[in-house]
Amino acid sequence: MPPNKIVVVGPGIVGMPMAALLATSRSTDGSSPPRVVVVQRNSATSGWKVDAINSGRSPLGDVEPHLARAVADGVASGRLSATHDAGTSSDADAILVCVPTDKAGLAPDLAPLQDALRGVACALRGRPVATRPLVIIESTLAPSTMQSVVAPLFAEHGLRDGQEVLLGNSPSRVRPRAALTLLAGSDRIAAGLHPETPGTVAALYRRILSGGRVLVTNSLTAELVTTMENAYRDVRIAFSAEVARYCDRVDVDFFTLRDQVNDILGSSDGASWDASIVPTGAMLVPTVGVGGPCLPKDGVLLWWRALEAGFPSRNSLILAARAVNDASPAATVRLARIELGPLNGRKVAVLGAAYHADSDDTRYSPGLVLAALLRDSGADVRLHDPHVAPHDANLARFGLDAHFTADLELALDARSAVFVTTAHGAYRELGPRLRQAASGIEGVIDACNLFHALDFSRTDLVYAGIGRGRRAPDSRLVHSVAAMHRAVARGVSNEVVQLAGFLNDRYAPHICDRINVDDARRLAATSALGCDLCEPGDIDVVEPVDGFISGLAQLAVDAAASGQRTPRVLPESVPPGLWFGNEDARVSETDTPWPLTPNQ
Repeated sequence: MPPNKIVVVGPGIVGMPMAALLATSRSTDGSSPPRVVVVQRNSATSGWKVDAINSGRSPLGDVEPHLARAVADGVASGRLSATHDAGTSSDADAILVCVPTDKAGLAPDLAPLQDALRGVACALRGRPVATRPLVIIESTLAPSTMQSVVAPLFAEHGLRDGQEVLLGNSPSRVRPRAALTLLAGSDRIAAGLHPETPGTVAALYRRILSGGRVLVTNSLTAELVTTMENAYRDVRIAFSAEVARYCDRVDVDFFTLRDQVNDILGSSDGASWDASIVPTGAMLVPTVGVGGPCLPKDGVLLWWRALEAGFPSRNSLILAARAVNDASPAATVRLARIELGPLNGRKVAVLGAAYHADSDDTRYSPGLVLAALLRDSGADVRLHDPHVAPHDANLARFGLDAHFTADLELALDARSAVFVTTAHGAYRELGPRLRQAASGIEGVIDACNLFHALDFSRTDLVYAGIGRGRRAPDSRLVHSVAAMHRAVARGVSNEVVQLAGFLNDRYAPHICDRINVDDARRLAATSALGCDLCEPGDIDVVEPVDGFISGLAQLAVDAAASGQRTPRVLPESVPPGLWFGNEDARVSETDTPWPLTPNQ
């Protein structure tokens, strides 16, 4: 039966596009859209969203194309509205919970999710027994959360899964500026704890899919797949960062190397030379660091239960990648010191506070970390972003609100060095302005692959960027890096097998609840960002080239069977920024300026 009323809890980057899509898309079965009610708690920072939605305005502003029109159309039709009252869930056929999830140290921060679920459970408690509402969690969940946290919470309110309520999870695969397109046109995963739930979840989402498929599985597999997708992307970025740091030390062009390695590995894209293209190749594009609501936390969420139980993590590639990527802002400062000289007392501009191009999202933004490191190094910092509001909470948390300006000319005025950290469209044509002799700018550090050396030719201005060496890579380096990438990919696959085995032993009471790793790999491969995890198995010998080997590749080899191990590299050859799980790592303060993050 088509749903008459759907409640969406949380009008963020996932919830608001989903609500608008449900309220405005005619179902594939020809039925009219349901009535959709968005629930937003009346907080000091987000309570305003209810009035914005009810007046036909998108609370996400202009950073999500086409959403404003969908929200306006949904409200005008009377099918889309918003409220602060969680009690509106009491008569809903389906409730979609789309609140952000985060980590607290090496564990998930479950408080916001639990608060939202308690509101839903309280509303459903007095519902007639004859009806079973569908509750779907679209938030990214650490493996085991559905079974060990969500189901018990509803049971405490007298709502048993499979009897009074159906509890499902369908983690959304969205990214800024493409949410509506991805929600309607991409494959999605439908899962649940009770055997009846995945099919029910799938039936709901098939109503609005204009492309893509609904892929059915159990809750534990869905939780592992989503965190694994993001963790593997984090590892691939970290591996690329390691290689780029080596290329910077020996003056090799990383991007030419990347394209040649990706050709060998059969996974290429056009992102090396166009910052507007989302990287999907085997090797990704290293920048000032990794930010946003997913990658900085999902590897930790994937490992949560294993770490809690003391499962061996010394050679974890997933956890080591976090250390490599967290070191990226500091590595960028080091690059700037090499290219531009001392930064103490220097007037610098940092262009980009958001973590993603043409977004206003500053969660875990490495640009904020960089600006804080420069400030703490004694530089006079001005921070600019065309999308971020001056009262942004993360600006205040880093103590950067006093350094922020929305005026680009003011940000550049009387600056001698410019760091470009986010590839916003507003910055793409900035080259001529930066190289004007009258500007007084002496150097540009490109930390987001926005420009090219030719953009600053015929000028005395110093242009440097991550991986912007001048020499072409030789064949030995190309084939060696390809072998290292294969080792890392195989190592991650082996690690996932170990984690899946642990989770099955602890959190899969029935065979239908278990993770099948081959199925998990198949589901992950449907991600639009590419997560083609190779089969697990032995790791081939990886030979260093000119004394260099990726620390992640070495960890992968160390975790393999003893017969597959290669000799460890000398401690001084371990790349800067890699320390997690490697007791032989020795790096000087000049290689990795600490702290990696302010106040750490």
